[in-house]
Amino acid sequence: MIKEPIKVKELSAQERVNGFAEVVSGYSEQEALAESSRCLQCKNPACISGCPVNINIKKFIFQVTKQDYAGAYFTIRKTNNFPSICGRVCPAEYQCRKGCVLNKSKLAYCSPEAINIHFLERFVGDYGMRNNLEVEIERAGEPPESKVAVVGSGPAGLCCAGELVRKGIKAVVFEGLQSCGGVLRYGIPGFRLPRQVLDYEISCLIRSGVEFRTNTIVGKTIFLDDLFQQGFVKIFLGLGAGVPSFLGIKGENFCNVYSANEFLTRVNLMSAYKFPEYHTPVNIGKHVLVIGGGNTAMDAARCALRLQKTSGVKPDVKIIYRRTLAEMPARRLEIEHAQQEGIEFKFLTQPKEFRSDSGGFVQELACLDCELKEADESGRRKAVAKDGSDFNMPCDLAIIAVGLQANQVLTNVVPDLKTDKYKDIVINSQTMETSIKNVFAGGDIVGGEGTVIEAMGMAKKAALSILQNS
Repeated sequence: MIKEPIKVKELSAQERVNGFAEVVSGYSEQEALAESSRCLQCKNPACISGCPVNINIKKFIFQVTKQDYAGAYFTIRKTNNFPSICGRVCPAEYQCRKGCVLNKSKLAYCSPEAINIHFLERFVGDYGMRNNLEVEIERAGEPPESKVAVVGSGPAGLCCAGELVRKGIKAVVFEGLQSCGGVLRYGIPGFRLPRQVLDYEISCLIRSGVEFRTNTIVGKTIFLDDLFQQGFVKIFLGLGAGVPSFLGIKGENFCNVYSANEFLTRVNLMSAYKFPEYHTPVNIGKHVLVIGGGNTAMDAARCALRLQKTSGVKPDVKIIYRRTLAEMPARRLEIEHAQQEGIEFKFLTQPKEFRSDSGGFVQELACLDCELKEADESGRRKAVAKDGSDFNMPCDLAIIAVGLQANQVLTNVVPDLKTDKYKDIVINSQTMETSIKNVFAGGDIVGGEGTVIEAMGMAKKAALSILQNS
């Protein structure tokens, strides 16, 4: 008889909303052994094909059952450079766990019975971190003279650099901000991904030979031609999607209407939640509305709730979403945490117009009720506003979390770099090479806004193409 899944320990909702401490504690050794023992070791494990970087899930879980944690760590690291990160932020319920034979769900996400692969990966990754396990670098003789430039230090850039240096290739990462990590640092709050975990993973790359050059904006302070002239034989572009999308409704320019990008960057990268210790103010209102249904919306809402709580404001945060809970693209875990923490969800609600007070500060959001129609070609049911269903909601802080668009700082100044109608970089899907020879790309700048592990999957593919011709 299949054992019940082992639940992971978490801070209580009352504890977690008072600060930015990590919510999920992770498995103990005994819990990891119990959960790994549930794995049936399938002959043809579908969980592996559900992983964008094809971790040998079957093997590493078997190694956990044998208490060979170092072996499990190196098995994961063969295809995933950042197990402690991915074990925390991967939407496993839509990917590897969805393919688990124990999954009983016919929805887009898995049922609770599926093996908690992500928590086991985190356990193994944290074991490697605690024991400072090092992955062997495959160098033959003297370091190679050829070197590769990696533009951007988000998940795609970090992954590509890690893959290259592991094969003995010199990789130099160029980052426009003062700190590396991209969306891992400025987008994901510390209560989901503690900074010491991200810093450790980056330090591993540095120890393995990756060089980081921060405060360098490729496309502004240095250009692709400059990189080639400096001796870089190939370039990987992991530019990300850093331009926020908006609703296109009246009043979005009122004071205290933030993009989620700005709000989370202020809170996470610039430590606004520690103001005035850090000189980065961020406004927080009595009535906060977050518009969107993805992980970014959950992160923004949960950050806003914590800021209200620590500021002595009675928490009042609502998430506005045009569809229903079933269609929400956010991770089920993050939705559950948001609900537990007291965030209210307003489904089937479409924003119509922001209204302000006499000083130009947002005061109210006019909305319409929606209903769902039949699914379109994308498979999603279309939300249609109902005529005459107008209603208003108080709002003195709004956060727009409806997606990101391509970062065009570089693409705007390189006319030979072909982009599509969304301004994403066009690549050869087999090699990840762009329209410019020896320039490759991956991550959100190629496929649009996606997950951390999807960006890493593209980066690994690009790194393989770079290695084959280096």
